[in-house]
Amino acid sequence: MSAPLERALVPFMRRFPGSAGERQPVHTVYGGAHLFKHDTARKLGEKAAQVLDEHGIDPFTFARAAGLPEIHADTVWQRVVEKLAREPVEDFRVDFEDGYGNRSDEEEDGHADVVGRAFAEGMNAGTLPPFIGIRIKSFSQELTRRSLRTLDIVLTSMTRESGGKLPSGFVVTLPKIQLPEQVALLADVFDALEPRLGLAPGALQLEFMIETTQSILSERGESNLPRFLDAARGRAVAAHFGTYDYTASCNITAAEQRMDHPACDFARHMMQVAYSGTGLRLSDGATNVLPIGDRETVHRAWRLHVQHIRHSLVHAYYQGWDLHPAQLPTRYAAVYSFFLENLAPATERLRNFMEKAGRATLVGDVFDDAATGQGLLNYFLRGMNSGALTEEEALATGLTLDELRSRSFVKILQGRRGGSA
Repeated sequence: MSAPLERALVPFMRRFPGSAGERQPVHTVYGGAHLFKHDTARKLGEKAAQVLDEHGIDPFTFARAAGLPEIHADTVWQRVVEKLAREPVEDFRVDFEDGYGNRSDEEEDGHADVVGRAFAEGMNAGTLPPFIGIRIKSFSQELTRRSLRTLDIVLTSMTRESGGKLPSGFVVTLPKIQLPEQVALLADVFDALEPRLGLAPGALQLEFMIETTQSILSERGESNLPRFLDAARGRAVAAHFGTYDYTASCNITAAEQRMDHPACDFARHMMQVAYSGTGLRLSDGATNVLPIGDRETVHRAWRLHVQHIRHSLVHAYYQGWDLHPAQLPTRYAAVYSFFLENLAPATERLRNFMEKAGRATLVGDVFDDAATGQGLLNYFLRGMNSGALTEEEALATGLTLDELRSRSFVKILQGRRGGSA
């Protein structure tokens, strides 16, 4: 490709910064910065396993308690137990905002330094989850300076102790965004910090917190969501929905502030439309009714958590927030069950579809076309990505590993037709 064409592609590629084929965590666990240690993820997994043993008891008791279908109870239980032992937390956000509170500058400076050192220690010890980061305070008039000071201290402390390295999947979460200029400011700060810290250009990445009505629609009735992405200049990797701040900004009363409120569905669908095809990972919010207390209380909270996760999954939000270790068993169980419930029919439909590659086929009473073929492929990709499905289960469709890894139904058809599609 010629140099002029390469230069012409730069703004286009900045507009589409991520790859939909990359792994997406099924959740983000939020925890106050004052509590974070390099082995926090391991400790959360140990507590989650204890709660599962105490209140889940066995596969079928757990399935009934959480409101999950019992048909896959054994498989779900085994995969949850293995997950909690191997990788209990997929993404962790060290929180300097709502989960941290307002503290003196001296105290927050100290915690920021400790967090930076803990990141470095975790990298050396191999105890950090595959995705991790910090949530700074919002860029409001009152908090911007404090927010940037915390960011600077964390990054300076971490890179000094780690020899200029960042953890895998490191990201900075910007909350309560109202204006694209707030995103642009963070991108500008990253531009200034990277050379000072010895980081490669573009190494620092950010994610949006979509939790204000102004982020969905401006006062002129225009969506600010695409403008946020433009302002990030290729640094944005994810957009998280903040359920409770958003419903509060809609003047919804506290009793009705819930994950499945219709106002939340509207905002999440706006995010989907705005960010479709950009590669941004979309995440839903949190269930704030925690499984703490006696067995009946824990079971009731588990059922609500599963209901909210399934609501998210049905609406194609494959990631959400968790706030307590007792939510980890139901997070993984709900995701695994969701995909396993559809495994048999999806396998049959995709196998039949591929056998008649390129020709529409009727399986049962469901008519498949090319778009459905990609949808079926996406189901298996998401299922494997989340740990719900194994490679062996996906290969039962008749696809090869290379075909699965292509992540494109069109490419698979082209390959089977000898590239003549």
